[in-house]
Amino acid sequence: MKLTKVSEIFDVKYGNSLSLSNLEQDNNGVPFISRTEKNNGISAKVKINNAELIPKNTISVSVGGSVMESFLQKEHYYTGYHILILHPKVKLTDNEMLYYCMCLRANKYRYSFGRQANKTLKDLEIPALDNIPSWVNESKIIYPNKNSIIDEEIKMENQTWKPFYLNDIFKIEKCKCSNASHLLKDGDDIFYIGAKKNNNGIMRKVKRDEKLVSKGNAIVFIGDGQGSVGYVTYQAQDFIGSTTLIAGYSNYLNVYNAQFLVTVLDLERYRYSFGRKYGKSIIEKSTIKLPEKENKPNWELMTNYIKSLQYASSL
Repeated sequence: MKLTKVSEIFDVKYGNSLSLSNLEQDNNGVPFISRTEKNNGISAKVKINNAELIPKNTISVSVGGSVMESFLQKEHYYTGYHILILHPKVKLTDNEMLYYCMCLRANKYRYSFGRQANKTLKDLEIPALDNIPSWVNESKIIYPNKNSIIDEEIKMENQTWKPFYLNDIFKIEKCKCSNASHLLKDGDDIFYIGAKKNNNGIMRKVKRDEKLVSKGNAIVFIGDGQGSVGYVTYQAQDFIGSTTLIAGYSNYLNVYNAQFLVTVLDLERYRYSFGRKYGKSIIEKSTIKLPEKENKPNWELMTNYIKSLQYASSL
């Protein structure tokens, strides 16, 4: 394959180097891109100020923190520190831009142990324009629907919050797969969920084995596993989960309030750092602060809050 330097295809420039704490957040504002590997690099939406907006249809690359996380940005945006911007020198399709994001991420291994990429990004080798595989432009991109579901602004700071025991909110069950390599066969029936936060915990697809299946519409607590203890995910469909996972069920749970719960529960993750496991007995005794109504979690409010946000239509 013919290779070329990043700087042959893109102009490489620094982003804004803004501090999020100095910006006013606004759910209807412009994306603020930081050194994260999640949510297309977006940490928040902020109001436009005097800083120059970075053009859309460019690639943001984290050169510190989550080094080489690369995302195609489809809106004008601002950035935090240690973000480089790739401006294409020639017209590229969205598919081609996403392909180059993939190529850049493939170089993450070069920047282990805290090494930054700010001085070397422009000289990294990537496939030349005439060596982009044919399948790249044959693939269909599906963009999420940006619309909210309800046209109402809900301010959570005006609500009354109260701590609730998780055991009072959820029916707690341990997941059932003790040894994936021996018990599971590759297939296309059901997702195997492991002890990781990325990709919503999905490890691979496997054949369905009813004695190992956990029901969907569940909050899943990650009880063990390097780097992910204390995080949670939401599994909408039936799944097979590692025995390091605990599933929580509620008749009030839905895809909308589940996103609210996952966000709040992830904030409790600091309690389970440094190797402390997050087992069933600990989860049952743990508490979480939630909006309340008549001394019960305000499930309707949590649902409507998520429905009022951008991209709710894509959930």
